[in-house]
Amino acid sequence: MVTIGIVGAGLRGRLFAGALEGQPDVTVVGLAEPSATVAEEARDATGLPVTASHSELLEKFDPDAVIVATPDFAHREIAVEVAEAGKHLLIEKPVATTSDDAHAIAAAVHRAGVRCLVGFENRWNPHVVQAKAAMASVGEPITASATLSNSFFVPTTMLSWAGQSSPAWFLMPHTVDLLLWLTGSKPVSVSAVGSRGVLAKRGIDTWDVVHALLTFDDGSTATLSSAWTLPDAGDGIVDFRFQVIGTEGSVTADLSHQGLTVVSDKYRSAWPVSGRIGRSQVGPAVWMVQDFAAGLVDGGDLGPGIDHGVLVTDIICAIEQAITTGQTVRPFQT
Repeated sequence: MVTIGIVGAGLRGRLFAGALEGQPDVTVVGLAEPSATVAEEARDATGLPVTASHSELLEKFDPDAVIVATPDFAHREIAVEVAEAGKHLLIEKPVATTSDDAHAIAAAVHRAGVRCLVGFENRWNPHVVQAKAAMASVGEPITASATLSNSFFVPTTMLSWAGQSSPAWFLMPHTVDLLLWLTGSKPVSVSAVGSRGVLAKRGIDTWDVVHALLTFDDGSTATLSSAWTLPDAGDGIVDFRFQVIGTEGSVTADLSHQGLTVVSDKYRSAWPVSGRIGRSQVGPAVWMVQDFAAGLVDGGDLGPGIDHGVLVTDIICAIEQAITTGQTVRPFQT
């Protein structure tokens, strides 16, 4: 039996708790949440005990593993303490929002010898899995592109901490991981531009849109775009597309609606990225956390680990630096 605690009892923490309910040989022992209001909502929603801090969760329940589902910038203290306590980890992407924090977490994980999965959930998206399998038939990568954007709803309503994040931090970890995984290429330089002002007028002082150009050691390139300014009147809160062009073919995907959109006078919805259909939890985030738990039970592979997570954080930091300085950043040259 593997016992798991969850730090962060918001939407993602509750999603993970529900996804693990009934998993063989897995028990979620409790959640940790400093907000009394969110904690009470989580107790009502999950029926699980909720402590006020991760330290209390560790002391009271002594779980075998901990899922870190707090806001992106709040991972370091929790993840380091959990690793030092000898607990396995699932850390939501990005690992951290500074290179110093990411490397500190990685050092703690390696010192403790614990297992760690970084939550790049698109590794569990069936369309992305098929794209990865198809890469063997398209030859060597020439260029790639990925767009992942949200409507205004995400920064203005869904995330209370959007001002401490950005489209680069909230969205680009997914697309950076995706293209690194699909191509197997190693980055050597980053250029980027962005614009801001629209969200600032709504009281959220962060980037509206970010565009990045990555070059790789094999001579290939990739462009990434992420915005937090799609109209709320659209048919979903996510625009997600990618393409890889190789020497012998290409792979192209539009994952905005996961292949299904329903529109009528009474109903409008897109297939949920993660959620509940009937009594079953579905979606990449659900399958990811279930796979994490199963890997802890049987010793199997967990997926993208801490060192890869650190690389993705370093790339996003380079994107931010390139936007700020207007210069190409080359921290990855070998």
